[in-house]
Amino acid sequence: MINKGIYYASFTALLWGFLSIVLKVSLGAIDPMTLTWFRFTISFAILFLYYLFFHRSKLKIIIKPPLYSIVAALFLCVNYVGYISGINLTTPSIGQIFIQSGPILLAVFGIIFFKEKVSFRQAVGLFIVLLGLSIFYREQILNIAGGIKEYKIGVLLVVIGGVSWAFYGVFQKILVRSFDPMQLNLILFGLPSLLLLPFVSFGQLNELCLNDWLLLLFLGLNTLGAYGALSYAFKYLDNNKISVIITLNPLITLVVMAILSNKGVDWIAPEIFTPLTIVGALGVLVGAVLTVAKKKGV
Repeated sequence: MINKGIYYASFTALLWGFLSIVLKVSLGAIDPMTLTWFRFTISFAILFLYYLFFHRSKLKIIIKPPLYSIVAALFLCVNYVGYISGINLTTPSIGQIFIQSGPILLAVFGIIFFKEKVSFRQAVGLFIVLLGLSIFYREQILNIAGGIKEYKIGVLLVVIGGVSWAFYGVFQKILVRSFDPMQLNLILFGLPSLLLLPFVSFGQLNELCLNDWLLLLFLGLNTLGAYGALSYAFKYLDNNKISVIITLNPLITLVVMAILSNKGVDWIAPEIFTPLTIVGALGVLVGAVLTVAKKKGV
């Protein structure tokens, strides 16, 4: 069970590693609320059609959704809006680092609410993760944000999104004990689609080019794949382990942005990476490995 959970959580981390970059590029053509609505809607539509043709009975959850699934969907909606609004004001790397407030807080919730056991090795690993993240925070803010007001607002919005994600995770962890994880996503994607509908600018969708539509399609599939895998990770793995695996996704963003910045591409603003930034990122990686490493005989 544990190996399967690590696989699902790692797949989510991989997808999220590219997410902020694609979001930042897409925001050049479409506003945050419309983009977020599209992500939820395309994910819901694909999942709905799948169940309609292959498991129609599972669509009954839409008629009478569990109360906790509604609460989880509301927190997930706040997470999406806060995160993309923050990305719009900052950079992909800053957004990815500060959103880790969610997984870290979820790990704490796992200890408090679910009485999950934490070994000494895992505690040390989590401490290293926090240390690495703090170094990364400081360096990115000093070298990129530079005290600019919009960056501070952006960081605050991302943190709000992270905290909301942690609460979503708690309710999702409870729900997967009794419901099919992918079936729950019908509510998690469908309800935000309805809530965001009044804020959608459909005129912008008419002005998108083929490349913009391809990016939107990727974002929709990214949402479906990442949260589908994450739902199963919650079923098979402790919250604290899921949280630390997910903190790996900023490293993917860091590497990709470093490559793009070095090549001087003109479709996304370059970022600055100092030696301390790299040290912080490596700290996150080492801490994550210590936390999820499997004990012999387990």
